[in-house]
Amino acid sequence: QVQLVESGGGLVQPGGSLRLSCAASGSIFSIHRMGWYRLAPGKQRELVAAITSGGNTNYADSVKGRFTISRDNAKNTVYLQMNSLKPEDTAVYYCDSYITTTARATFDYWGQGTQDAVSS
Repeated sequence: QVQLVESGGGLVQPGGSLRLSCAASGSIFSIHRMGWYRLAPGKQRELVAAITSGGNTNYADSVKGRFTISRDNAKNTVYLQMNSLKPEDTAVYYCDSYITTTARATFDYWGQGTQDAVSS
């Protein structure tokens, strides 16, 4: 059993910052790609940022230069530092991770989602 638990969401004013965390726990053998998606009302789910086990990153064009994804492999945790937030960043943010379990099976796991709102 593997779980992803997110934290760090909330309400912030435009121009503000938030830091999301997502910790994986359970029967983990290894963690591969980790990423953050978001879902805003009336829009399709969007990949915000992703990071490989080796530290390679990619970002949606809409967040480049404002968001930074990082991971702490010792803590099985991925972070999303969000700066210069805009109202259009308002969404539910989901953590996603490809994890190989101790049974040597690989699955795509998702967090429960955290609501982030950017409003004055």
